[in-house]
Amino acid sequence: MAVTDSSYQAFDDSEAGDGQHEAARSVRDRVLPPMRGSVMWGWLGPLLVTVFGGVLRFLDLGHPKAVVFDETYYMKDGYSLITWGVERVTVKDADKAIIAGDTGGIWQSCTAETMDKCASYVVHPPLGKWMIGAGEWLFGLNPFGWRFAAALIGTLSILVLARVARRMTRSTLLGCFAGLLLALDGLHFVLSRTALLDIFLMFWVLAAFACLVTDRDQARERLVAWYESSPLSPQGPSLGIRWWRIAAGVCLAFAMSVKWSGLAFAVAFAIMSLMWDFGARRAVGLRSPYMGAFNKDVPQGALAFAAVPFVAYMATWTGWFANATGYGRNWDQATSSGPLYFVFDSMRSWVQYQWQVFTFHSGLETSHPYMSEPWQWPLLLRPVAFYYEARQNACGVKDCSEAVLGVGTPVIWFGGVAALVALIAWYVSSRDWRAGAVLLAYGMGWLPWFYFAIAGNRTMFLFYAIPMVPFMVLAITLCAGLLIGRAGRRLPGIRYYRRPTAAAVVGAFALLALINFWWLHPVLSGELIPYVEWKARMLFEKQWI
Repeated sequence: MAVTDSSYQAFDDSEAGDGQHEAARSVRDRVLPPMRGSVMWGWLGPLLVTVFGGVLRFLDLGHPKAVVFDETYYMKDGYSLITWGVERVTVKDADKAIIAGDTGGIWQSCTAETMDKCASYVVHPPLGKWMIGAGEWLFGLNPFGWRFAAALIGTLSILVLARVARRMTRSTLLGCFAGLLLALDGLHFVLSRTALLDIFLMFWVLAAFACLVTDRDQARERLVAWYESSPLSPQGPSLGIRWWRIAAGVCLAFAMSVKWSGLAFAVAFAIMSLMWDFGARRAVGLRSPYMGAFNKDVPQGALAFAAVPFVAYMATWTGWFANATGYGRNWDQATSSGPLYFVFDSMRSWVQYQWQVFTFHSGLETSHPYMSEPWQWPLLLRPVAFYYEARQNACGVKDCSEAVLGVGTPVIWFGGVAALVALIAWYVSSRDWRAGAVLLAYGMGWLPWFYFAIAGNRTMFLFYAIPMVPFMVLAITLCAGLLIGRAGRRLPGIRYYRRPTAAAVVGAFALLALINFWWLHPVLSGELIPYVEWKARMLFEKQWI
């Protein structure tokens, strides 16, 4: 039986099959629970949390003044893209020259005859590097410039998550709670201050999910409006152009244009969205809901999840197609026999390049001291040391450390594991769409990596888990809402249980997350601290340098 309160719809049983309860409510309330609370605070609250997270991320963003971990690849590729349109090879010790402020001679010299040797072989699509390059175009080839886009995108993702959590829970307070947890996650914080690709992948996946949740509400609103004002038919109406679903297709294409691991989300989200269409038509009581969805929703879904993403993905390769010096381009051959041959030969070269990249990723087995297995990620068993420098007599004692450790906030991650287990039980018992959506999204960020772990010894790192983090936070938020939403009910082993008690538990969790983040902040941001304080913040022995 559904349980609700004034701020949180504990169960959306539009697809749960509780016929007696459904009959007692209007179709509108059953299919599309109302959004409660102030519209102004619905924006102002998430924006305040976003500003808080943004200040954390932008404060002293140029520190450390060094090339951190894999920034050595992406900051140069980004600058090459905004300079040449394609990635080019740099000279030896280019990183040292860049840190010293000498950016004029970092490119390998080439003649017209040796131009192909200047092309850099890269193994990720270009969009994430274009985004890094945009920051460098604005602020120069320096640590602040190449980290700017990551900080901006990381900050915006807090706003997106807060808003989508609000939409899913119908509670501004819970939306702000979700945004706060993401702002306080250590791994999200570190990747928002580092010029790696994974924060951009996370953002576009989250943006696609948010677009689809919005599309779900909008589609149901149109369906209910038809139900209330038009003659009924067995299959129901066409719902018109669904711009939010098309936007989701673009976001999914951009996710794949950062890293190919976005493909798993694209397939899963397409299926999820179409299943929501089936459920919506069934929820209003149509006699042929599945045929209605197949005839009226699936064709537009094919446009949004196939045609639109293909065009958007190819658009991100414009620089490679338009430039003669891209890796594997074969420009001279492509331009030798007219425009039509140019198109076909360019596509042939592009496909061959993609195949090379695929074989690289499938055979990547180079050992690394910070590599980890997917099963270790939720437990934070092997974080990544992005940066470490030992210094003498620089912090008031003899031995000092300056470190950036890529690790999540343990309170949030361990709480997330418990919340995901609870969500599984919740979904099995209620078929609540929100629990299913969060579990699916989290699984698409995690489970595909087990294939590589089983099939071979592919090099993997904890920060590959960053697309999972927003959905881990959503799992915690949904469980917090479920707890608060059961005001006045008894829980096993608890004699007395009231809503203030539940709110206090949720508030205490947020406070613990804040304290945990504050404790870790010196080793997340490269703060110079005594070695003994650095060592005290290492959760496990394997985190030590």
